[in-house]
This record gives sequence, structure tokens and C-alpha cells, in this order.
Amino acid sequence: MSSSSQQPQTRFAQFKLVLLGESAVGKSSIVHRFVKDSFDDFRESTIGAAFLTQTIQLDENTTVKFEIWDTAGQERYKSLAPMYYRNANAAVVVYDITQEASLERAKSWIKELQRQANQDIVIALAGNKLDLEADRKVSKETARAFASEEGLLFFEVSAKSGEGVKDIFQSIAEKLPLEAQIKAKGPQGKGVNLQRPSTNNNTNCCS
Repeated sequence: MSSSSQQPQTRFAQFKLVLLGESAVGKSSIVHRFVKDSFDDFRESTIGAAFLTQTIQLDENTTVKFEIWDTAGQERYKSLAPMYYRNANAAVVVYDITQEASLERAKSWIKELQRQANQDIVIALAGNKLDLEADRKVSKETARAFASEEGLLFFEVSAKSGEGVKDIFQSIAEKLPLEAQIKAKGPQGKGVNLQRPSTNNNTNCCS
């Protein structure tokens, strides 16, 4: 038997993921930490939405690619949001642990997703700015209790330090219906190093 026939089949799945939350909670910073492992203290507000991609290696034979839509948090762009979360497989709803109002806004987004998004969408609630623990206004217990009641994944992270950011996407990838995607798409990526990040063009939409 040839050595090539003994190699496990490469498995590849692709999912659409959207980030939602109030303006300035750090959605773009979380995405850029995940995709490019970078942080900018003076990042400009997203206009409409930005699109990026990144891969997660679940095991040595299984790769998940995320197509990420980072939406603007300003109220004037709210009407555009359904265009981005429609048909999304997963959503990360972000709040700022130093701003109580941002958690209330996050709850509103989650209720909207539960009403209007895909029935089987995987939703994660993420409290950002863990590096500002001294200024915390939202207790971890309060946010975790809400997430538990609603059946959400829950994380506290720091886009600035990178703490916990990859865990969000890793946990989502592990919870998504991987087998259905693989069967639908079939094996892909022969001869490609799937562990390398995709080419990431940060493209603003609807400016």
C-alpha cells in the first residue's frame, strides 16, 4: 500500500461569522487581534462593515475558515445589520466591561438574533477590555448568568493584550455543525498549507 493512501483525508469547512455590539466596545480590535495578532489604540470606527477571513486548525486534519463581517456599532448603521447576520452561522456579540449600557445593548442584539437570524446560529457573548479591570462596571457573574440563561457561549477578553481572543473563535468552531459542512463541500485544500492565515484584505463596505 502506498504511503499516500495511508494519509488521513484533509477536512475543510467554511462558516460566516458576524460581530455585533455598540460602537467603541472593541469589535474591530478583537477581529484584528484574531486575524493579524495586532492592536491599535487609535483604530477608527468601522463604516458599514469590514470583511476579513481567518482559519482555525481544530486538529491536524481539520481546518475551519471563518468569513468575518465586522459591523459598525453606530445607530445610523443599525438598519444594515440584518444584511450581515442573515445566513450567518455564528455571531460574536461584544460589550465593554467598563460600560454597563453596552451590555444592555448586547442583550438587545442577542434578542434580535434569536428572532431573526438562522435558528441554529451559534452565539457568543464577549466582554472586552479585560485589561481595564480596575474600571470594571459589569460583573462577570452578571454577564455569565445572562449567557447561561440564553444558551450562549461566554468569554471575557482583552483585544489589547490578546487574552482570551482566540478562545472565542476556537470554541465557536468546535460548536459549529462541522460534519454537515464538510459533507456538503467535500474535501478541499489539497496541496495547500491550510494552517496559514488567508490573505486578509480589510475591505470596508457601504461607506
